[in-house]
Amino acid sequence: MSKSLVAWFSAESGRTTALAETLASLTGADKFEIVPEKPYSKADLNWRNPMSRCNREQVGKKDVPIAGKVPDMADYDVLYLGFPIWYYNAPMVIKTFVKDYDLSDKKLVLFATSGGSDIGATAEKLQPYLSAGAVIVGGRVFSADASADTLKAWLDSLAL
Repeated sequence: MSKSLVAWFSAESGRTTALAETLASLTGADKFEIVPEKPYSKADLNWRNPMSRCNREQVGKKDVPIAGKVPDMADYDVLYLGFPIWYYNAPMVIKTFVKDYDLSDKKLVLFATSGGSDIGATAEKLQPYLSAGAVIVGGRVFSADASADTLKAWLDSLAL
């Protein structure tokens, strides 16, 4: 029997956290919230300001130090990885997170929230940060009010 983990980063709205909680409940997975060592302020998340922190991190491909670690990542076979879409991409804090672990031979399932973007090429852009042998088996953007039935139908469609 495989063991799974739901790990997620949520900016300020809590939308991604809500999805993560529902996914963990549906899958019986353990949970880990990805929290940057230095929390984001409202100004840091202002994507309209080219000098805001989120923009500087994305453009500069800067690692974002994370508070805490998953103590037993080797025990998991499936990693559900959640985040808001930033610039048709995963935020740098997510890329830092996956770089920090040996994810070889793990299946990754991406779930995201967005104000208007779809999942696009997010998986392809994340792949270079993953360990060899890690496989992204699915990814989807959900609305903030996605129902448990919607999430369950999606989970059932995945090849896990």
